[in-house]
Amino acid sequence: MKKLALTLLLSAISFGSIADDFARTKAKLESALQSDLRTKKEKARDANRKPIETLEFFGFRDDMRVIELIPGSGWYSKLLAPTLKEHGQYYAVMNANRIKDQLLIKPGFEKAIVLDEKARYWRENGSPHLTAEIKTLGDAKDVDMVLTFRNYPNFNAIGRKSLNNAVFKVLKPGGIYGVVSHTARHMEPAMNANMRRFDPVLAIKEIIDAGFEFVDFSDLHYRPNDELVHEVMTKQVSGKTDRWTLMFRKPLNSQ
Repeated sequence: MKKLALTLLLSAISFGSIADDFARTKAKLESALQSDLRTKKEKARDANRKPIETLEFFGFRDDMRVIELIPGSGWYSKLLAPTLKEHGQYYAVMNANRIKDQLLIKPGFEKAIVLDEKARYWRENGSPHLTAEIKTLGDAKDVDMVLTFRNYPNFNAIGRKSLNNAVFKVLKPGGIYGVVSHTARHMEPAMNANMRRFDPVLAIKEIIDAGFEFVDFSDLHYRPNDELVHEVMTKQVSGKTDRWTLMFRKPLNSQ
């Protein structure tokens, strides 16, 4: 009985610690959400994108070393970098010129780093998707988490394989790979309407093939009214697309 009581006590302490850890992170994220650095247009997307819930699902904490892949204009960067600046480290890599040129001088980005990856990516024969040859994601090593949002369909099969291998290499054992993307029907042939969508079953297979363990999925961005037949930027579904949210882990026994 004493052993059971001790186990329950330790469990309660552990879960309390986890909750407290995210409480601190959540407070920083909420502050970043209200920052003047963010535009009205960016703030208008908060309810749809649910960034705090999404990052909590991935296990994001303010003391982690985190890479954001292909940050684009910095929608998530403006949340991640300020939250990580005190106890963690934010890195942007691949297509991060706007972060480098426009955001590194802004409050909250004092410690942010844009990594110089050793990578080539290009389009072959007018293809809408990128081929990539990625040797490294910069000189960072053993990071805790790699995140990318709505970028997975940008690459062809060769590019995705190269990307997943590079992510595996840069993560520490036990590190998390979090991916969000617009949903395509399973095994649907390629067409203009699904060019920026991706089959989540295929994504799971490809990322597992790169050596990752599949941890969990979330339905945070499930949108039953998206029939998966419209291109994601069309007025019928823009801002209302169904998206899959998948979490993977680099095995603890990996090098």
